[in-house]
Amino acid sequence: MGIKLVNIGFGNIVSAGRIVSIISPESAPIKRIVQEARESGMLIDATYGRRTRAVIIMDSNHMILSAVQPETVAHRLMSRDQLLEDDES
Repeated sequence: MGIKLVNIGFGNIVSAGRIVSIISPESAPIKRIVQEARESGMLIDATYGRRTRAVIIMDSNHMILSAVQPETVAHRLMSRDQLLEDDES
């Protein structure tokens, strides 16, 4: 079956099977969680200096910051799954 990968912007790719959630960084609780991840060394910044638009939480408790909208990442993830389902039929 292989590893499913999803592009999170600027050529950065993560394993789709390890994503727990994709959330917007706007709320105060999420900002606190991101700061805690930064302090503990569990934060990966893949924004290339741009504004953070999505926070991707992985099953390893790592957090990835992306400059791509959460809806865009989710769409890329779902369209990848749809392509795989179409190939299997």
